[in-house]
Amino acid sequence: MAGVRREREGSVAILTLDEPASLNAMTPDLLGDLAAALGEVAADAQVRALVLTGAGRGFCSGQNLKAFEALGDDIAASVMRLYWPAFQALRACRVPVVVAVNGVAAGGGMSLAMAGDMIVAAQSASFIQVFSRIGLVPDLGSTWLLPRLVGRQRALEMMFLNEPLDAARAREWGLVREVFPDADLRAGALALAARLAAGPTRALVETRRLIEQSEFSTYHEQFQREIAVQAQVRTSADALEGRAAFVEKRKAVFRGK
Repeated sequence: MAGVRREREGSVAILTLDEPASLNAMTPDLLGDLAAALGEVAADAQVRALVLTGAGRGFCSGQNLKAFEALGDDIAASVMRLYWPAFQALRACRVPVVVAVNGVAAGGGMSLAMAGDMIVAAQSASFIQVFSRIGLVPDLGSTWLLPRLVGRQRALEMMFLNEPLDAARAREWGLVREVFPDADLRAGALALAARLAAGPTRALVETRRLIEQSEFSTYHEQFQREIAVQAQVRTSADALEGRAAFVEKRKAVFRGK
């Protein structure tokens, strides 16, 4: 069945956009299934990290234009109802998220890739904004996410000129953490996810939240917010284990609690 394929390898969940005939183009059904799958990840206490990837030759080619035109006259309301839940669930996932980009991530597909925590890419991967080519503005979070990842000028360059960004240059720009030979992408993404899964995942996700809140805070506000969150996290099982391991000069064994 088309939609999102669910897998598990140890404590790492793997979600694969599985409509390769369209290069996993976005439809309400696909994103609805992604939101449902992310809900399952959130509810599974055994999952400590997530890999999101695409089946076939591409990660996601962006909007399926026929499906988009079928959203009706109030497109803004339809997108918020049918698309936003998947993006929100990915951005607020209770575990670290690695996005493994195979092939193209275009338009909204690039927005989806950027909604994770870290991107790794196959050598054949490419990133392109596309929107201005058809007289549109970037959407699905691109104007918030891309400048924060690569800076204002590079974001505008991608959005104005629609030139594909290959994997090597995406790494140089800081959009991608690591580039792998195509055949090694899955193994590389799983290795990174397993490393994150072995960490203090509660603290990692709180760190993500603090980073996002810092975008709208003064130095003084963020200083106070960090201490408030620290006061909560420092009594967690992982924090107690981390301090004990430091004192005992051994490697900490974190459990995400």
